[in-house]
Amino acid sequence: MKIITFAAIYIGSYEVSMKIFEIRPNRKLRQIDHLRSRLELGRDAYNKGIIGYELVEELCQVLKEFHSVMEGYKVEEYKAYAGNVLRAVSNEPFILDQIRLRTHINVDVLSNSEHRFMNYKSLAAAPEFQTLVEKGAVVADVGGGSMQITLFRKGTAVTTQHIELGIMRIWEKLAQIRNMVSHYETQIQELIDKELEIFKRLYLSDQEIKYVIFMGDYIHDMVKDFSKKEDDGTIETERFLKLLNKWHKKSPEELSIELNLSNERDPLILPSVVLYKRLTEEMEAQYIWVPSVRITDGIVCDYAEKSKMIRFEHDFKEDVLAASRNLAERYQSYSRHTEAVLSMSTAIFDAMKKVHGMGKRERLLLQAAAILHDCGRYVSLVNQSECSYQIIMASEIIGMTHLEREIVANTVKYSSLPIHPYENVKDKTNQENYMVVSKLMAILRTANAMDRSHKQKFKNIKAVLKGRELVITIETEESVVLEKGLFSSYADSFEEVFSVMPKIKEKRVL
Repeated sequence: MKIITFAAIYIGSYEVSMKIFEIRPNRKLRQIDHLRSRLELGRDAYNKGIIGYELVEELCQVLKEFHSVMEGYKVEEYKAYAGNVLRAVSNEPFILDQIRLRTHINVDVLSNSEHRFMNYKSLAAAPEFQTLVEKGAVVADVGGGSMQITLFRKGTAVTTQHIELGIMRIWEKLAQIRNMVSHYETQIQELIDKELEIFKRLYLSDQEIKYVIFMGDYIHDMVKDFSKKEDDGTIETERFLKLLNKWHKKSPEELSIELNLSNERDPLILPSVVLYKRLTEEMEAQYIWVPSVRITDGIVCDYAEKSKMIRFEHDFKEDVLAASRNLAERYQSYSRHTEAVLSMSTAIFDAMKKVHGMGKRERLLLQAAAILHDCGRYVSLVNQSECSYQIIMASEIIGMTHLEREIVANTVKYSSLPIHPYENVKDKTNQENYMVVSKLMAILRTANAMDRSHKQKFKNIKAVLKGRELVITIETEESVVLEKGLFSSYADSFEEVFSVMPKIKEKRVL
C-alpha cells in the first residue's frame, strides 16, 4: 500500500482547523501540518439561530486558504465536517452550498453520535487509553455547544450522556448578566452545577473513578506547564485543582496573558476554567489525563479504519453491547428472557447468512435490539413498543451512529407492531434502511416468540437452513404448546420477508 496524504477539516464553534496526515503502509499515521483559524461562528449560532453572511464570508475565505494548502501538499483524500455549530442553525443548507461552490470543499454535518465517536476513536488509538479505562475512567469531551460524558467500567463504555452545555453556549447564555454582577464566575458555576448534579446522581452515585480523561478546547493550554507527570502520563487531580482554583478568580484578560493565548482578551477562557474545575471536582477521580488529540485526529482515524488502513486494539462492539445492557438494566428489563432472545436471534441470523445478505454490523444492531426489546415495559405495559422506541432514540449509545440507533429503535418497535408498507414511510427513510429494519424485525420477532412464556423452556438451540426452510432444533423437558402455537403466526411474517419458512423441531429430554 502506498503512502496516502490525507486532510482532516473541522468547523467548530469558535475555530476552523485542518490537519494534514500521511497514512503509511505500516498502519501508522504521521501528522505533517496543523492549521487553525479563530472564527467564532457559535456567537451567531447559539444566540441568533443563524450564521450571518459576514461570518459565512470569513468561513469561505479560511476554507479557500485550506484548499490551497491541500493542493500544495498534493492531498489525495480529505474529509471535511462541521458539528453542533451548523446543526444548530436554520440556514445550514445555504451555508454548505456556498462553501461547496466557492471553495470546492464538500462539508458534511455530523450528528452528535458521529462527532463523539470520532473523538473516541482518536482516544482509542492512543496506547495509554486501554490501560486507563480498565481501571475505571470518565471521558469528558467538551465542545463549544455541548459536552459528552462517557463512563468506562473494566475497559468498556457502559453509558454516555450528551449535555447541552459547552463553553461557547455558557458564554452566550450569560451574555445579558456579564456586566451586571461582580462575581461572574459564580453565575457560570451555578449554571454548570445544575446539569452536573443531575448527571452525577443518576450515573455516578455508585461508581469508583480513578481517571478523568479530558478532551476539548482550552484544556491543552491549561495543562501544558505540567512538566512532571505520573508514569502513565496523568496528572494528580489535587495539583490540577490547586491551579484551577487560583485561575478561577482571575479576569479573562489576566488568564489570557498567563496562559499565553493568541487572543489576549479571550472571553471564553473563564467559562472554560470554571467548567473544567467543576467537572474535576464532581468526578472525584485521583488523576486526570489530557491526550494530545483533537477532532481532526478522530477524522483521520475514522477514515483510515473504514478504509482498512489501521486497526484498533479496543473492541468498539463490546462498548455497544455493554451500553445496551446498561440501558436495559436502568429500565429493569434485562433478564434471563433477554439473554434467551439474544441467543436465539444471533443463532437465526448466523444460519440465514446466505439469505439475508447482511453483515457484522447488522448482526451487532440485532444484538442491541434483542437486549433492548423490553425496555419500554418500564414506562407502559400497553404502549411498550412505542415507549421502547422513544427510550432508545433518546439515549446515546457510544459506538453507534444516529442512523444505526434509529434502525435499532424501529426494529424493537415493529417486532411487536405491524410494520408500515414502504410506500407509507419512504419520505422518512430509504429503501435500504427499510429492508434492514424489516429483516432484523422478522428475526427478533421469531426469536421472541420462542420464549413467549419467559420461562426459557428451550435448550441447546441450533438453527440450520435447509432449502426454503429454517429448521430450529430445540431440546426441552417441558410442554412447549404455547410457544409452538404462537410461533406459527410469526413464521408467516418471517416467510414474507425471507421466502423461508421457520420450523421448530423438538427433541424431548428425559
